[in-house]
Amino acid sequence: MNVIGAAAVAVQVGGVVAGAPLLCGLMRQVRARLEGRAGAGVGQPWRDLRKLLRKEAVTSLGTGPVFRAAPVLLVATTGVVAALVPLASTDMVVSGSSDLIVVVALLALGTVTLALAGLDSGTAFGGMGASREMTLAALVEPTILVSVFALSLPTGSTNLPAIVSGALFDPDRLVSPAGLLATAALAVAVLAETGRLPVDNPSTHLELTMVHEAMVLEYAGPDLALVELGAQMRLTVLLGLLASLFAPWGIATTASAGALVMGLAVCAGKVALLGAALAAAEVFWAKLRLFRVPELLAGSFLLSLLAVTASYFLSGA
Repeated sequence: MNVIGAAAVAVQVGGVVAGAPLLCGLMRQVRARLEGRAGAGVGQPWRDLRKLLRKEAVTSLGTGPVFRAAPVLLVATTGVVAALVPLASTDMVVSGSSDLIVVVALLALGTVTLALAGLDSGTAFGGMGASREMTLAALVEPTILVSVFALSLPTGSTNLPAIVSGALFDPDRLVSPAGLLATAALAVAVLAETGRLPVDNPSTHLELTMVHEAMVLEYAGPDLALVELGAQMRLTVLLGLLASLFAPWGIATTASAGALVMGLAVCAGKVALLGAALAAAEVFWAKLRLFRVPELLAGSFLLSLLAVTASYFLSGA
């Protein structure tokens, strides 16, 4: 069991690292096709990372250790989250530590680290992006916490593998009012956490609209490659978390190599389907004005609170 559990952790982390650029390439290709363009291909993000890794590392004058350590910390925290979240299997050696609060704290740590790096650069864009990012994070992180907490009430635990296992054996809770409200709330939170439309546009560099890009304008070479990889990994992990919580079918629940391989394949398919659906939706979405984004996130937080209330009354009944 320990060998399979350790293999499950390695498979999940390796799958996220290797598959995150491919997911972004798939999303770009879907958008290109829907917009009438040929697209650069699914493997283009990997080629971009390889090109950046070959360049010389350039650091702006006046930056401190926070600026240099932020890309590594972003990838490291996201890698730990990929090991904790039950993407392919619920039977892992770290299942006892896969707590909801730990996962949200690690996501918040990566966000704060990148915001501090934006401030450390000493540029106007870096400070602006950091300010906007922390404004969004103040609404996004509680929404993720509360929406998943709504699913934990019937289980009686905030352990993510326990929540997923409970949903597998009692799928009716996923189509209950609490489950549907939590799904909607978490979906909006994922869009904001990963900087996607309509909250943020990852392909723009206009100072009036960019949030995430403003914090990383001073990075170049291998540091920029790590930042890009970290952002792609966060998108993959959060889409995987959304799929595992609300469509947990196919996840391995036993210490079996065959079940683990099947779980990884099913997880990759679900994440690819969610990514393609998100890319298709972004074609028809326009970015919200910055002052309208808190209204959207406040609405998602209200949905998560309603999900907790509904889950509480349904579990009491």
